[in-house]
Amino acid sequence: MLATARHILVSTEAQAQSLKTEIESGTDFAELAKQHSSCPSGAAGGDLGQFGRGMMVPEFDAVVFSAPVNTVQGPVKTQFGYHLLEVTSRSE
Repeated sequence: MLATARHILVSTEAQAQSLKTEIESGTDFAELAKQHSSCPSGAAGGDLGQFGRGMMVPEFDAVVFSAPVNTVQGPVKTQFGYHLLEVTSRSE
């Protein structure tokens, strides 16, 4: 199974929740990723490209391979911080 996803990584759950509210109000996910994400992928709008099951940390993997496509999930806590993530495609 392969998925493509994008994410925003921040240091606090409160910041992740605030950004999620902005996205739900119509703010562009990619723009917020460029402005706020501490991950290098932020420069690309949070795009992580295509990856398979087991290539990301377990907490991230669990959401990516179960969440509905094109809906923002999170905050998801990992060892890196708090993520908002959106699965952009997934194939069996």
